[in-house]
Amino acid sequence: MQIENGVEGILVAGTTGEGQLMSLHDKVMLIAHTVNSFGEKVKVIGNAGSNSTSQAIILTEQGFAVGMDAALHINPYYGKTSMEGLIAHYNSVLSIGPIIIYNIPSRTAQDIPPSVVEILAQNPNFVGIKECVGNERVKKYSSEGIFVWTANDEESHDARWEYGAIGDMSVASNLVPSLMLKLMNDGKNPSLNSKLMPLFDWLCLEPGPIALNTALAQLGVIKPVFRLPHVPLNMERRVEFVKLVKQIGREQFVGVNDVEVLDDHDFIIVGRY
Repeated sequence: MQIENGVEGILVAGTTGEGQLMSLHDKVMLIAHTVNSFGEKVKVIGNAGSNSTSQAIILTEQGFAVGMDAALHINPYYGKTSMEGLIAHYNSVLSIGPIIIYNIPSRTAQDIPPSVVEILAQNPNFVGIKECVGNERVKKYSSEGIFVWTANDEESHDARWEYGAIGDMSVASNLVPSLMLKLMNDGKNPSLNSKLMPLFDWLCLEPGPIALNTALAQLGVIKPVFRLPHVPLNMERRVEFVKLVKQIGREQFVGVNDVEVLDDHDFIIVGRY
């Protein structure tokens, strides 16, 4: 569905794809499957990030071995490290192949500052950065010739057309890929951006991918299965999504089934997987 609507790349096993809930083996198999099935039609980026440099190296090596085009790497989280350690960590994976750095301090509790990014950008395998701090940071990098993708859908229009981002690694694109492509490729469109803003806000009600998985299940695109610790949005929020679909237009969303409000008993919650 994403490819048919013109997206340029698929990020496999990212946070939105529940990569943090998968084993290393599962991640590699999923990356390999995506490459084998769709690699000739779209760029495949594999999430190979870890707070363990050893695990990050192994997953990066195996991801490239099965054919991914680039690896996405978050900075070491929870335990964190020094700025020198951060540079050493990234240099370890940059020696393997093309790398996109991912900066999201709200999840890692540690910002990757421009001083670090500017050093890493000198490596020929540095592709660019997926940045969540905000559009001023996007502007700084773009002015220095560093490729930067925003990861904040609600900021993506301005990031692209006013601050120099080359695109958006989007959550909302999982639902409305053609509209997100239009927002990124067809020039300034504040009207469309305003139209999509309630959907962007709804997707941020709980940590990802809770809202997205709830939405995809109600559209009939995925099975209504949640892996703990994630559980679906409550009934009030599920009703809100159906209203959003009707406001934006069912034809703009992925899938062919009518959107429906699922009951609590429709969801399957899995604790061991």
